Amino acid sequence: MNRISWDQYFMAQSHLLSFRSTCTRLAVGATIVRDKRIIAGGYNGSISGGVHCADEGCYVIDGHCVRTIHAEMNALLQCAKFGVKTEGAEIYVTHFPCLHCCKAIIQAGIKTVYYANSYKNHPYAIELFKQANVKVEEVPLEESVLEPNSKEKSDFVSQLLSILQSKNLDNEQLTKLQQQASSLFSMSK
Repeated sequence: MNRISWDQYFMAQSHLLSFRSTCTRLAVGATIVRDKRIIAGGYNGSISGGVHCADEGCYVIDGHCVRTIHAEMNALLQCAKFGVKTEGAEIYVTHFPCLHCCKAIIQAGIKTVYYANSYKNHPYAIELFKQANVKVEEVPLEESVLEPNSKEKSDFVSQLLSILQSKNLDNEQLTKLQQQASSLFSMSK
């Protein structure tokens, strides 16, 4: 058995955290790590005990939802709340941090930002990270980390669809099944 890399391990943690998000626009997770140990995690959502976007919709002002606290900020605030040092730590985020989170990350002393997906990568955020000597690296999550048998499952479904096609299944039904499999496995059928 091959162990996953540290980067994939921590990025997977961030993706798992994103499943707790109550944002209906974009689910984001963040994990703060120091010395290969998780020191905090966060996801985007409303204040504790507050109304969630998933329940009542987003509260949008000037194109931004003001109801949510970003994942990076929630992770940093968790460190502040419990007195955990962030100086020299790393952060793994499912999406490139916004400009406000970029500034908070820099001020918290985070030395490296790993992100899985580009998302409105603001040029000034990139510039600020460079000025502050914060390393920024894209680390896409490998699908097999969260779903170890995804390729085998995809191949199995492809075989089943081929068998159904050879049995002269109704074309409309077969097309629906192929589309469903494609959306589940990103298959090229």
